Amino acid sequence: MKLVYVFDAYCGWSHGFSPTLAEIARRHPELPVEVVSGGLFTGPRRVPIREFGYVRGANAKISELTGAVFGEAYERLIADGSFVMDSEAAACGTAALREAAPALAARLAGDLQEAFYVEGLSLSDPETYRLVAGRAGLDGDAVAAAFAAPGARAAARADFRRAAELGVQGFPTLLAVDGDRVAVLAVGHAGADEIEARLAAQAAG
Repeated sequence: MKLVYVFDAYCGWSHGFSPTLAEIARRHPELPVEVVSGGLFTGPRRVPIREFGYVRGANAKISELTGAVFGEAYERLIADGSFVMDSEAAACGTAALREAAPALAARLAGDLQEAFYVEGLSLSDPETYRLVAGRAGLDGDAVAAAFAAPGARAAARADFRRAAELGVQGFPTLLAVDGDRVAVLAVGHAGADEIEARLAAQAAG
């Protein structure tokens, strides 16, 4: 069995879920975690953040339910409403980080969301990936170069197809996959103990 975590780096609910995923990974080191980018803001949804009037209200709700922090630098970044959340760029960066350290993919996904939601760093900027990689002890120059390479775009689009094939319609979604069996452990918000109970039921079944 493995866990498949389908998220979007520009999804506030995914940011709120990161500590839960980290706790599940800590409790179950025997379960590999596959991280898949879902592609929330692509195509016609790749527009200035002012077009999504619900963002601030949603962030307040996410903070209330999960304790997630939305930093002052992030608030400054989005203040004038012109910032564009480009999920394909974020998925390219996720793929570059994942390729550099597959075993750290879940941690790096969380680190990437911290970079955006706390530090206010754009996930379209290769310097963000250089920084996140370096903090994790990886080769930041190599990751930044991989982010800009054609292979990252191909990997991002493969991720979007994988999410669709898994039937994922909301982010984050955490799945338990065992051969052909796929069980939904969480969609949106869930605590580690809730997921633990669902994992146990899946193992027993």
